Amino acid sequence: MFEVLVYVYENYWQGDACPELARLSRKLTAAGFDAEEIQAALVWLDGLNIAAQGARVNRPVRAVSDAMPHAVGMQPQSVDSLRIYPVAEQVHLGAQSLGFVSFLESSGVLPPHMREIVIDRAMAAPGDPVALDDLKIIVLMVYWSFGEEPDALVLDELCDDAQFRIAH
Repeated sequence: MFEVLVYVYENYWQGDACPELARLSRKLTAAGFDAEEIQAALVWLDGLNIAAQGARVNRPVRAVSDAMPHAVGMQPQSVDSLRIYPVAEQVHLGAQSLGFVSFLESSGVLPPHMREIVIDRAMAAPGDPVALDDLKIIVLMVYWSFGEEPDALVLDELCDDAQFRIAH
């Protein structure tokens, strides 16, 4: 499934350029992907699309004026808030992936609404626990679904294979 997601990311860089799922399925079949992998990726992408659309509708908003101090939309996360991971998320994501999500969030590059989508899509991904490389693809796909490009250093972290790093 993740090979299909990488292909989609690379070939339809802007999420808006991606064809609807039926047409995408035909293109992926023509590219030589296995039907089972395509189906799993399309189900996963459909869930991503639903989550991203929901987040756009419910994105934190600021008050338009002093007359409307509580504008419609979800409230922004408080600086003092803490995300608690249930046991099911801890087991499925694993310590390495949870640590990476925490790193991205504390670095200020993964806002809370995107973090929740990353976790949701990671929970829908195969693997127990989800491999760190697979989680990085999930993070890229979440950025992709919002039509955003991660900062260059974040993109390097997401695309770099730590196995081949040389310590200086």
